[in-house]
Amino acid sequence: MGLTEPKVVSGPSGYVLEDVPHLSDYIPDLPTYHNPLQDNPAYSVVKQYFVHVDDTVPQKVVVHKDSPRGTHFRRAGPRQKVYFESDEVQAAIVTCGGLCPGLNTVIRELVCGLHHMYGVTRVLGIEGGYKGFYSRNTIALTPSSVNGIHKRGGTILGTSRGGHDTNKIVDSIQDRGINQVYIIGGDGTQKGASVIFEEVRRRGLKCSVVGIPKTIDNDIPIIDKSFGFDTAVEEAQRAINAAHVEAESVENGIGVVKLMGRDSGFIAMYATLASRDVDCCLIPESPFYLEGPGGLYEYIEERLKENGHMVIVIAEGAGQELLSASMESDKKKDASGNKVLLDVGLWISQNIKDYFAREKTLAITLKYIDPTYMIRAVPSNASDNVYCTLLAQSAVHGAMAGYTGYTSGLVNGRQTYIPFYRITERRNNVVITDRMWARLLSSTNQPSFIDVEVSNKDENGKNSLDQLADGHCLEGTLVDENGSISTAIAC
Repeated sequence: MGLTEPKVVSGPSGYVLEDVPHLSDYIPDLPTYHNPLQDNPAYSVVKQYFVHVDDTVPQKVVVHKDSPRGTHFRRAGPRQKVYFESDEVQAAIVTCGGLCPGLNTVIRELVCGLHHMYGVTRVLGIEGGYKGFYSRNTIALTPSSVNGIHKRGGTILGTSRGGHDTNKIVDSIQDRGINQVYIIGGDGTQKGASVIFEEVRRRGLKCSVVGIPKTIDNDIPIIDKSFGFDTAVEEAQRAINAAHVEAESVENGIGVVKLMGRDSGFIAMYATLASRDVDCCLIPESPFYLEGPGGLYEYIEERLKENGHMVIVIAEGAGQELLSASMESDKKKDASGNKVLLDVGLWISQNIKDYFAREKTLAITLKYIDPTYMIRAVPSNASDNVYCTLLAQSAVHGAMAGYTGYTSGLVNGRQTYIPFYRITERRNNVVITDRMWARLLSSTNQPSFIDVEVSNKDENGKNSLDQLADGHCLEGTLVDENGSISTAIAC
């Protein structure tokens, strides 16, 4: 049995449904059961208990009048028939990868959703990430044992990177009689969940494998946002406010704040927009240079002469190509396979100090603040708590309805089920030709650091901005820190 073929359903007017797998796809003649929600007093006030079988959610909501209807995903929610009896379910929950606000909330709502909505009493917590499956570390989870955990940061199950041995994991699932697996993690974890689903399917096991997307960097595609992101942006404000106070309290004060964002600069961008005290935001998607006309040093000097102080926010993945010894760092990987980053915050702070000491144009005072791990270790805020509840309950509804091999996520404000391959196919990045980045530039008044010729026309007569809007990459000129000209790419 090979890899699962994508379930794609076409309809009139360009309608496309990218459906998720179902247990009945590979296990014939599965019995169905009465959904216990019909007898749940909490749902008695709901006019329509169940999601209609044809309910789907469009990936794009902004279209032209003659546009095709486009790609849709299956709408999440309870179904009239379920494929598991309550006393048959043996569920397992695992958290993998880095910490993120809201992990405990998702755990709590999975346990309480299974118990209160579907009468499931056997839920296991797998300790220590993926390796916990075959290390046989488990704890029993009940509504009483998870009652107050949403008020705490981190994860009560513990987490780890790596440790993914597919055969050992599925052997453990099979040996323990687990038939619902809820996997909470980022893009690497979701790739692992996809491989687990494929092995479960190959063995013909009646087991739903469900992913819940977790990444503080907000770099998972398709979904509107990942849980914990709002909390991270809110917590980042504390560091930015502190940097602003330090900077404006002295003559020519500079506050530098490093935020999380390995490959995607969403936290830095949104924290900058929310703060309005930031003068320059540097992210991985937007190359920058230090010296020369239009460079960072020139901008800092202008800003200090104008305002007497400034605040710089830099994402941890920004400027890595400028760091000395970056070639060595490219060879180092962590347990999740991510490139080990050098500390760009310390590096850029020292370079700014060295520049002004060398040029003797201004006497500066620079304060560097690194709240990187503080913002991910806090409990989730009210907005994220609600979002975590929706994600968890949607995941439970889908698993009970027999769906498998999917991630529960928000698309255009609606809860959906998204096939694993769409979640893992690429990384979500800040689009520097998008309006949101333009809003940031207009807020900070920082230079773009890149010059893309907008007069060039392609073979279809489109200029550069049109090509960028169509998703193409363009070449432009970039001046590095030594003033030399090179080619840069804008996408």
